Amino acid sequence: MGVRVWYEPPPHGPRTSLEHPAYGMTKSFGPRWLNKLAKLPEHRVIPIAVIGFSILGAIPIFFRDNKLPHTLSPEYQAAQLAYMRYHNMNPIFGPSSKEARMKDGSI
Repeated sequence: MGVRVWYEPPPHGPRTSLEHPAYGMTKSFGPRWLNKLAKLPEHRVIPIAVIGFSILGAIPIFFRDNKLPHTLSPEYQAAQLAYMRYHNMNPIFGPSSKEARMKDGSI
């Protein structure tokens, strides 16, 4: 024999009355601005959020320095190439191949 469950909807339902809070929301939900933001329609909140996150994403671009990373210096790349050749990395088409060694004159 199954168990019978009676569903009773919330007394006011979500967003059905402006005098009563939505189901599950109480007066101590959070700051007043957050309550106002939660009651705004989605077509007004989404563009504001997209613009806000775009501004947050652009902040590092404006405050960066234009120096290249140390891994792009010629000394570092030469050391990396020597390491790769010493350990015979990618011997068919890479820096350890006969063609690459002949091109650099290291054979």
